[in-house]
Amino acid sequence: MSSKQGFRQQPSPTTLEGLGVRLLPLQKSHAEALEQAAADGELWKLRVTSVPEPGTSAAYIDTALQGQQDGHMLPFAIFEESTGKLVGTSRYHDIIPSVARLEIGYTWYAKRWQRSHVNTACKLLLLRHAFDTLGAQVVGWRTDNFNIASQRAIERLGARKDGVLRHHALRRDGTVRDTVMYSLLAGEWPEVEKHLEYQLLSRHAD
Repeated sequence: MSSKQGFRQQPSPTTLEGLGVRLLPLQKSHAEALEQAAADGELWKLRVTSVPEPGTSAAYIDTALQGQQDGHMLPFAIFEESTGKLVGTSRYHDIIPSVARLEIGYTWYAKRWQRSHVNTACKLLLLRHAFDTLGAQVVGWRTDNFNIASQRAIERLGARKDGVLRHHALRRDGTVRDTVMYSLLAGEWPEVEKHLEYQLLSRHAD
């Protein structure tokens, strides 16, 4: 194995587009549209997500951009192509350049776009960029132990369950969650890419 373990290209703000979506670098100017997206389904009421509550989208973006400045986050605003509307957000986080590792998380979509093509398309673009452009060796995910829908969605991507971190992080209601960890290795990516492409084609055929 090569002694060089870092990224081929360092993660930096970029636009990812195709498959009916556009992922733009998250900016302060997205605050109002992000708040409108969160209002579709009142997503902040879900105790197992990190969706910003009304009036907090600007602070939510500031925190993400601080993480970007510090080098461990890369946040995106997600736009659906046919409507041109901001429909959610996602980001790379816990970026570790020395071992070419990053995670995908802080992902949520307006209720209207849940269970649509949007999530699969976004994950395909994010994974392609991570593995094919950045040269990531592993991409991870983490989710609340009670967020069964998120766990199933991650498993449908083809990621492997690594384990559970007990008593790991605070929820918004002050309780402490267990965190379920998943990962996908670079060697597993080609088969997962084909699987995600098939899922999108099947959905389009429907």
